[in-house]
Amino acid sequence: MVALNPPVCDFGQAAPDFDLPGIDGKRHTLASCRGPNGLLVMFICNHCPYVKAIIDRLIRDCRELAGHGIGCVAVMSNDVAAYPDDAPDRMRQWSDQLAFPFPYLYDESQAVARAFGAVCTPDFFGYDAGLTLQYRGRLDASGRSPAAPDAPRELFAAMAGIARGGRGPEEQTASIGCSIKWREQ
Repeated sequence: MVALNPPVCDFGQAAPDFDLPGIDGKRHTLASCRGPNGLLVMFICNHCPYVKAIIDRLIRDCRELAGHGIGCVAVMSNDVAAYPDDAPDRMRQWSDQLAFPFPYLYDESQAVARAFGAVCTPDFFGYDAGLTLQYRGRLDASGRSPAAPDAPRELFAAMAGIARGGRGPEEQTASIGCSIKWREQ
């Protein structure tokens, strides 16, 4: 398993539009997921140890970000033929078990991951109210294991700042995670 880091934030890049099925049986779009002060798009999956290490903190942060007017959405883009633990039925089970406070969407064609330029799980894209990119960093200092309980909440602080002032921090540390499992073309 190779660990990858996504590129740094391309400030001002517009959020790509999407229309994907959620495990809740509904379709979700960029417009339906956004909050009045911004949107956090998260590429995650069920099997990745990096995602498993942060999922409880991510759920906590997304719950709190809703109070700041930030919408949150998770997208799973892995090849489920090669990684059946990431299949929609397993996505639904995991989401229900952990009570995800955000829609969990299935990007079967992988077109949405490509449009965003997602490279790993987890990969975070934080947008302002105008849906321009302001954050492309990590959740916190976690890797394959959770960071210390008192680790700075980098993603939360960045998104709360975006909600207040519309701009992400100049200094951002890239996330780290497993590569997206692309289908053979």
